[in-house]
Amino acid sequence: MYVVMYMAKEEPAVRTQIYLTAEQRKRLDARAKREGKSMAQLIRDAVDKFIAADDVDYVMRKTFGMAPDFEVPPRSEWDREL
Repeated sequence: MYVVMYMAKEEPAVRTQIYLTAEQRKRLDARAKREGKSMAQLIRDAVDKFIAADDVDYVMRKTFGMAPDFEVPPRSEWDREL
């Protein structure tokens, strides 16, 4: 008998210990059950979202002022019919 295991192409997980409040643990357990995911996967997903939000802030800060010649028409020229 052969057992075939498939893992998505992801970086190998690194064991990390975190401390949660009892309420956080309770709510994570409930969500994990509801979504059919492990608590670890929920935490990895949350960390990915947190990092992505930081990336957006970084990009916005780095690109601010990149179009100094951009001209906004005066309000009197705005088409209010749209």
